[in-house]
Amino acid sequence: MSYAPIILFVYNRPYHTKRVLDRLSKNELFDKSEIIIFSDGNRSDEDFDEVKKVRELIENYDFNIKCHLIKRERNLGLSENIITGTSEILNYREKAIIMEDDILTSPYFLRYMNDALEKYENDENVWHISGWNYPIEINKFNYDKQAFFWSVMNCWGWGTWKNRWKNYKKDPIYLIKNWSPEKISKFNLNDSFDFWSQVKKNYNGSINTWAIFWMTTIFEHNGLCLNPIESFVTNIGHDNSGENSTISTKFDSDLAKKNIKAWPNSKENYDKVIQKIISENFIDSKNSVMQKLLNKIKNLVT
Repeated sequence: MSYAPIILFVYNRPYHTKRVLDRLSKNELFDKSEIIIFSDGNRSDEDFDEVKKVRELIENYDFNIKCHLIKRERNLGLSENIITGTSEILNYREKAIIMEDDILTSPYFLRYMNDALEKYENDENVWHISGWNYPIEINKFNYDKQAFFWSVMNCWGWGTWKNRWKNYKKDPIYLIKNWSPEKISKFNLNDSFDFWSQVKKNYNGSINTWAIFWMTTIFEHNGLCLNPIESFVTNIGHDNSGENSTISTKFDSDLAKKNIKAWPNSKENYDKVIQKIISENFIDSKNSVMQKLLNKIKNLVT
């Protein structure tokens, strides 16, 4: 097996960054990995010291693996940093695992990601590997699978391949002009949630994000996203430390204590059973976890 490089995006949170690195370094397969860290430049003089602390932390961290630190000379903002950084690496690497500075991992995260990226590498139906899932109490439901496919892209610890990512297109004008109401309805999980609103907000300039356009790219190509039932990551960024963030535990998930053994077949396409469970328990309500999640995502502006 060839192991995917880990791409980590950091900014101005040294405490969070250290926690992420400490947990990641305890992962099975970390010693066989390579990590590439993109450190965004400070936006103002107020950010300078914290950005410097993050870079010093990384430079002095005992990785015991190959580590590359790329220091951005100016502030790109989260969206541009992730798009350009991921593209830079996937220009010459066949696959990658992508993380941000507020994602804590299960010890089995890297094993799960590498196994999935290896298993589905030549499966043209599969475009995206997610490490996170909604905090489902799966024992309440008659469902025994360990992972599933659907069209929703989750970006808290994820992976993809060079030949998929090369199709990434951030073009809200094209989407607004060319997507039919029927296509938008399907993209919105048959109108159970308004993902499309993020495209419109990028179009009118009220937000500037990247992730929704990876989801539209995947959708345009009829791609599938793999999700675990039990999350291999949890997000610690909802502690009021980040830009436009607030304190919340709504997205906390118990971390998986073992790797996946039974993988789904992409030819089965979307798993309608688990999609119904998630839709009814997390999406349909106006105050759903999905709504709150997307409210968080929309604040990731440059």
